[in-house]
Amino acid sequence: MLFRSIGEIIVKGDTVMAGYINHEEATKEAIIDGWFHTGDLGYFDKEEFLHITGRKKNVIVLKNGKNIYPEEIEAMINDIKGVKESMVYGRPEDDDKIDLKMAAKVVYDKEVFQTEFGFEKEEEIRNAIWKQIKEMNKKMPTYKYVKELTVTEEELIKTTTQKIKRFEELEKLGINS
Repeated sequence: MLFRSIGEIIVKGDTVMAGYINHEEATKEAIIDGWFHTGDLGYFDKEEFLHITGRKKNVIVLKNGKNIYPEEIEAMINDIKGVKESMVYGRPEDDDKIDLKMAAKVVYDKEVFQTEFGFEKEEEIRNAIWKQIKEMNKKMPTYKYVKELTVTEEELIKTTTQKIKRFEELEKLGINS
């Protein structure tokens, strides 16, 4: 078995659905040769535990071919005290839109920043979060560095199952993906 090789998680068995009800095309895309393609990405560690790294449709591919799984970086940002949620995305590095830099939109809890740190102004809060992200960057390969930050109190747009609607958020940021 290969370890730490990230790939799509596929499953087969009696507990896996037979298909999407009344959605033949979706079923053909998701179930191939009896295997359900989940759209989740992951890897097995040496103890053969499965680790989910993100969603196939969310992978950010850089010009040099490196893959970035935004959920991995989001989990680290979400551990910052006072951060409610975040979304990491690729923003064009320059006008030619060929290469991307990592950017983050962070939703903060104003009350936490006021009571815990004494910060009242959004600029103070942004600087505090940015300082933590710079420390986080030091622990990652340089191609994963978050280089741009947007902060807000406004919750991210979500589905009814509380998944971030990335494409709608990108539209709000003026990024055509």
